[in-house]
Amino acid sequence: MLSTTMEAALNEQIREEMYSSYLYLAMAAYFEGLDLRGMARWMRVQAQEENSHAMKLFDYVFERGGTVTLKALAEPQATWASPAAAFAAALGHERHITGCIHKLVEQAAAEHDHGTVNFLQWFVKEQVEEEANVEPIARRLEKIGDNMVGLLFTDRELGSRGA
Repeated sequence: MLSTTMEAALNEQIREEMYSSYLYLAMAAYFEGLDLRGMARWMRVQAQEENSHAMKLFDYVFERGGTVTLKALAEPQATWASPAAAFAAALGHERHITGCIHKLVEQAAAEHDHGTVNFLQWFVKEQVEEEANVEPIARRLEKIGDNMVGLLFTDRELGSRGA
C-alpha cells in the first residue's frame, strides 16, 4: 500500500511524464514545420516513449492499491530559435526529469517503501539512457550551427530511429 504522500508524488510524476510526451510532440510539430522530418520522427518516437513511462507509473499506482489523479498539462513551447536550441531544450528537460526521479527515490527511501524504491530503479536507469541519447545530438547540432549540409545529414540519420 502506498502512503498518501508517495501516491501524490507518483501522480505528479505521471503528470511530468505526460508533459514530456506533450513537449516532444510539440517539438515534432516544430520540426515538421521546418521540413526536418527525420528530427520530427525522432521526437514522435520520444513522445511515445514518454507516454509509455507515464503508463508504467499509472499501472504501478493501481498495483499498489493507490488512486491515479490526472493533473492538467501546461501548454508546451511551440517554437525554438533553431534545431540546436530544440535539442538543447530536450536535454535540459531530460535532466529535469532525472532530478524528479531522484527525488522520488529519495522520498520512497525516506518512507521505507522498498517496493517503490525497487520499482523506481528502472526509471533511474532509463534516465541515464535518455540523457545519453539526446546529449550527443544536442552537441552535434550545436557544432553544426547553420550548416545546411550537416543539418540535413543529421536529419536523415535521426529519421532512422525505430519506434
